[in-house]
Amino acid sequence: MRIAQISPLFESVPPRLYGGTERIVADLTKALVALGQEVTVFASRDSQIPEGAHFVPAEHKALRLSGCRDPIPPHLLMFEHVRKLQDQFDIIHFHTEYLHLPLARTLETPAVSTLHGRLDLRDYPEIFGEFSELPQVSISFNQRKPLPHANWAGMVHHGIDASHLPFHEKGSGYLAFLGRLTPEKGFERAVEIARRTGKVLKVAAKIEPDLYPEYVEQVAPLLNEPFVEYIGEIGDDKKAEFLGNADATLFPVQWPEPFGLVMIESLATGTPLIAFRRGSVPEIVKPGETGFIVENVDEACKAVASLSSIDRRNCRKDFDNRFTPERMAKDYLKIYQQICHGKRHRRVRPKVLTAETARGLI
Repeated sequence: MRIAQISPLFESVPPRLYGGTERIVADLTKALVALGQEVTVFASRDSQIPEGAHFVPAEHKALRLSGCRDPIPPHLLMFEHVRKLQDQFDIIHFHTEYLHLPLARTLETPAVSTLHGRLDLRDYPEIFGEFSELPQVSISFNQRKPLPHANWAGMVHHGIDASHLPFHEKGSGYLAFLGRLTPEKGFERAVEIARRTGKVLKVAAKIEPDLYPEYVEQVAPLLNEPFVEYIGEIGDDKKAEFLGNADATLFPVQWPEPFGLVMIESLATGTPLIAFRRGSVPEIVKPGETGFIVENVDEACKAVASLSSIDRRNCRKDFDNRFTPERMAKDYLKIYQQICHGKRHRRVRPKVLTAETARGLI
């Protein structure tokens, strides 16, 4: 198949540091090429596209690290490139949440969207109700709950290239926290777990004071606790050592986590998880086999004391069985074929808005 992958422009493909969606675009592209597919990636100009794929660069470098304040114009320009080149593809796969929906509705080429973020936002029912003919893919079953009536074409758990995440036989005595310092990630709970269990907490976190000034001001003093070691934002080159040498990775999320790449990155290194029961967590963690699912800090502390019961080989085995890029690519190929053959999701054009119906909207 001739497949277009449309990446968001916030990070490069793959991301230089923190970045989930762009990482998935990179690994999905590489896996699809390995399966014999012809893939073209639309992404930021500073991207390093996997060998064998084609590249249509955007006008801008990755927006977050270049300091771009308004992300809408660069995306609109990229979407126009997609529109002009659409007849070169059998299917167009968008990873840009809802920004592209007006364009996708007008395309002659079949299109599908993967939704990577949270869906329990106020305007989403109206947005996805309006564009209800367009097929969507979720990254977990739990993610779908706020939008049960969306046009779901399938669910595909993420898979990642673990060539940079070798298996580690044992940890080095500390707990790991990898993510963003935002309210939904529960960093302060990770600190409390470490405090109460007497463990060192190593923190590799992306800090966004412009987006969350009050929260960052509130938790910043915790980074100076004697048992907390703040490493900073890290890329793929440092994740193996950071996660693999930990006794456990803490995932104390306080929101409906759509997926959580750090969970499968941790499993790839053999490091078990201690994760709060939110969002996709029960779909990823196998209690007693690859970690523990807990309800609160008290249960998390008990889980730390039980880590010796987890065989780290089971963590890597579970990753290899469920979260590889090849499995992800095969899942998407099935969805692409179903959409292109019209077996599940027939494209329905919206009704033309006449003057009479327009007056009824006022």
